[in-house]
Amino acid sequence: MTVALRRLRAQGLTGRRFGSAIGVVGHLGAVQAQDDAGARWALGLRARGVTDREVQRLFDRGAILRTHVLRPTWHFVLPDDVRWLLELTAPRVEARLAYHDPRLEIDPALLRRSYAVVEVALRDERYLTRAELAAALGRAGIRASGQRLAHLLMHAEVQGIVVSGPRRGRQFTYALLEERAPGGRRLERDEALAELTRRYFTSRGPARARDFAWWSGLTMADVERGLTLAAPNLVREEIEGSTHWSAPGSRAAANAPRVHLLPSYDEFLVAYRDRTAALARDRLDTALPANEGVLGQVVVVDGQVRGRWRRRAQAGTVVVELDPIDDLDPGVDLGRAADDLADFLGLPVTVAGGRRPGTGNAGRPFPPG
Repeated sequence: MTVALRRLRAQGLTGRRFGSAIGVVGHLGAVQAQDDAGARWALGLRARGVTDREVQRLFDRGAILRTHVLRPTWHFVLPDDVRWLLELTAPRVEARLAYHDPRLEIDPALLRRSYAVVEVALRDERYLTRAELAAALGRAGIRASGQRLAHLLMHAEVQGIVVSGPRRGRQFTYALLEERAPGGRRLERDEALAELTRRYFTSRGPARARDFAWWSGLTMADVERGLTLAAPNLVREEIEGSTHWSAPGSRAAANAPRVHLLPSYDEFLVAYRDRTAALARDRLDTALPANEGVLGQVVVVDGQVRGRWRRRAQAGTVVVELDPIDDLDPGVDLGRAADDLADFLGLPVTVAGGRRPGTGNAGRPFPPG
């Protein structure tokens, strides 16, 4: 099996799928989630029978949280993991935030004042939007708008003061972490390093140490320490001259060709510094400009990026628009991928563009582009 096919199985994109969205987040440890709708679909791709509404309900009740952790971007995490993940990765994230603080006129004294205001405003499960927190900070004499507000709240997230609350309509709210995840685990630093290392390579292997460093935001010294601690639970192997780590027993048999409509920033691609294992060389043209170009919505066939896709609402349906895809094996079923999306969204899905997909598993028509 190729590295890409093994990663598909490790992430739950092929083989046995997870029974719940919570199981997916727990397995992956953290799921990049600045594109909220895309991140929900990332969970649906990996969980059997899970719908978008179900994922949203889990989020609103706090069974899945969204906060800045690892690299300074939003991730889905579980309440049981959020505290030790923050404590492990916060120093590196804070260092990156601190680089911008002087330009935004943010200093430690201002941060302490802002934390106090936010804690009072959110106490007793008062869930507030970003605009409402900005108003509370303004009443306390703290200018909070634009990037300055974003950084003040990011600092509060990284420090374990605030986390996501339930949405209010289409707006996100903030909540106190101590109220949203009161029983979150605390781990000693070496325990946390070992746990994150084990979870990364189990869910994303085969992968290299530098991939883990990119994904986690940790230093290479921490990564090497984590590998030393987690080594008894991992398998080390040489692939094309580089050391890779993975879960024991990860060399499973290949599946039949399978299409995935991956969302933006899906962990199948964003979790690796080097993404070339999933890049079909004949598709690396102006439509897919090298490594960074694959972090949008991409069509993946048998572990290889083959093009882009977009979705748009149209009269109670969802239309999936594909870039031209003319080199697919006849056995590849685009309809199955569209069916998966339709089942997740609870809406009919049609496909436009590319080669003629045929008919999906549930019998819905997928007309040619």
